[in-house]
Amino acid sequence: MIEIKNLVFSYGKTPVLDNITTSLEEGRIYGLLGENGVGKTTLLTLLCGLKKVGEGSIVTDGEIPFDRTPSLLEKQYYLPDEVAPIPMKAADYAKERGCFWPLFDNAKFTEIMREFEVDPDQKMSQMSAGQLKKTYISFALATGAKYLFMDEPTNGLDIPSKSQFRAAIMKYTPEDCTIVISTHQVRDLENIIDPVIILDKRDVLLNASVEEITSKLYFDYGTTIREDALYRELLPGGFLQVCPNPDGEDSKVNIEALFNAVHSHKDLIKDMFKK
Repeated sequence: MIEIKNLVFSYGKTPVLDNITTSLEEGRIYGLLGENGVGKTTLLTLLCGLKKVGEGSIVTDGEIPFDRTPSLLEKQYYLPDEVAPIPMKAADYAKERGCFWPLFDNAKFTEIMREFEVDPDQKMSQMSAGQLKKTYISFALATGAKYLFMDEPTNGLDIPSKSQFRAAIMKYTPEDCTIVISTHQVRDLENIIDPVIILDKRDVLLNASVEEITSKLYFDYGTTIREDALYRELLPGGFLQVCPNPDGEDSKVNIEALFNAVHSHKDLIKDMFKK
């Protein structure tokens, strides 16, 4: 369990996160969404202890991430957007670095690499950008870490690889694993992320499960314009509209439309999902 309370962080005199309060539960795959510059990467680096909280607190299983205690470090893994093309074979890298995670499974690493169609005996410095990203994803999943923080993991992946990534996330993560994925590629991850966190400039606009979202918002894929629509976009043959859902009707969430609806009605959405 990760508890974030009244979190404040600035780069010098430039505020990035201001009074952020939310929690991350075990066994969930969180999609962390937001416009450029709202602090998604900063939040991930605070969660894994690479940066120090300015004010407020982050507590993970009773520990402070910035203390970087071995007991917490061995339970978490951070995958940045840009990864290093190290001049060594992927298999050797895994054997050398995997020892820092007690649950690291080298056989699992090799298996995931094979499913990603990447040769573990190839030097990482000789891989394409997509192969290199898949190597680091394979390593992340093989660590057995309880907390995985991934920054834009599908960047650089082609369409088949994105499908492989989704399958690997569902297949190779333990049930109690908490995954936080920062992404602009919403459609790449729409079917696996739940809950959804939408971060604004120094605020959390939404932290809700798909079930909570569909209980309060209705996604209408029809041909009739609705006057109560919070967001509307034209589709071939009709419209996609996000509307209040007072009757609790079932619908399928469209995360891009949700994001646009939230940003168009920030105060309304925050009040609607207030816990």
